[in-house]
Amino acid sequence: MEFIKLDIEKVFGFVDKSEVTGLKEKAVAANKALENKTGKGNDFLGWVNLPSSITEDELTDIETTAKKLQNEIDVVVVIGIGGSYLGAKAIAEAMTDTFAALKGNSEKPAVLFAGQNIGEDYLTELMQLLDQKRYSIVVISKSGTTTEPAIAFRILKNHLENKVGADKAKELIVAVTDKSKGALRTLADQEGYKSYVIPDDVGGRYSVLTPVGLVPLAIGGFDIRALVQGAQDMEAKCHSSAATDENPAIEYAAARIALYNAGKKIEILANFENKLHYLAEWWKQLYGESDGKEGLGIYPGSVDFTADLHSMGQYIQEGERTLMETVLSIAKPNYSLTIPSDEANLDSLNYLAGKHIDYVNKMAELGTQIAHVDGNVPNIRIELPALSEYYLGQLMYFFEKACGIGGYLMDINPFNQPGVEAYKKNMFALLEKPGFEEETKMIKDRL
Repeated sequence: MEFIKLDIEKVFGFVDKSEVTGLKEKAVAANKALENKTGKGNDFLGWVNLPSSITEDELTDIETTAKKLQNEIDVVVVIGIGGSYLGAKAIAEAMTDTFAALKGNSEKPAVLFAGQNIGEDYLTELMQLLDQKRYSIVVISKSGTTTEPAIAFRILKNHLENKVGADKAKELIVAVTDKSKGALRTLADQEGYKSYVIPDDVGGRYSVLTPVGLVPLAIGGFDIRALVQGAQDMEAKCHSSAATDENPAIEYAAARIALYNAGKKIEILANFENKLHYLAEWWKQLYGESDGKEGLGIYPGSVDFTADLHSMGQYIQEGERTLMETVLSIAKPNYSLTIPSDEANLDSLNYLAGKHIDYVNKMAELGTQIAHVDGNVPNIRIELPALSEYYLGQLMYFFEKACGIGGYLMDINPFNQPGVEAYKKNMFALLEKPGFEEETKMIKDRL
């Protein structure tokens, strides 16, 4: 069994090892508090032992639903926002042929997303596509009243019913929602939708290994068993009973908080594999919502290398020195492609003839790391042995555990997000939503 590899050696030119070691001792206590549910936000810690608690019956049920739908559809539309779509999006993008849509030879349903924005053009263009496709809907919402997905579901539910009839539409809609309450639970029970439960003690950004992520991924034909197995193996590796020096979540949390204490307030997650773009989007929500409160927290940003070296590279190299960088690297690509020789050699590339594209990419990564460290940007490196559901399961659980530990090291509650409500109150007031009359008057007085 292989694990993802964490390298924090390029941190120690910026903070003393003793600072990281001291934080690791506190991180051990934070890790135990997570597992014993004795810290802040302990009513949302169901994710901590989630991988090992997933049963065979649960996986089989999800796979049965997926297989039934796969025989009837070309597309599954996942409706959700934030943690209700980013985890599934991250895995689907990482594990899908980049050009599958144009090749048109995939046996798997295409996984599309809605409800993650309020785009009139987006929804219109999506429905124009769905006019020509057989599709199902997976609607994900704890309450069923979150504005963005609720709008998308109302529109797409109507579209599907008009396309195939109300009775058939009921068979093609899957709801992932609260166990017993909320608008979506009420509708699912009334209509007889196949439904799955979002656990009460798992917040959205930690929910990828619940039916929130597993149901749409299974329908899309991805290996949810490998994903869960990877997370289970990482859960064991990051458990408080494991050796501290072999616990990557403690190492990562301690290193980034030591850098934060030293003035590195922005963390860039850089990848050298374009398929990891949405993994970084998932990571940004995980750390942004968990860390950013009480005037504290490391700001999470992301870049896709080498492309963004030609756009953001200048700032990273010579801008304000408040940056730290975590690099995601894939040890071995899934394919093999070498650079051919050319007799004319007008592009002067013959010195690379016969070399693998991935070799060039790895040298770009190493050269970038050296340049950024020389430019006073501390560097943490995470290597996945390969790009697969198994290693992505490891990576996502590792980030979740490290995030919880890091939040406790900053003495904040990493499992709430009170600031998210601010824009909603203003939006509801401007839309004159019933019950917001006083807020409507107050906000209009400011305009």
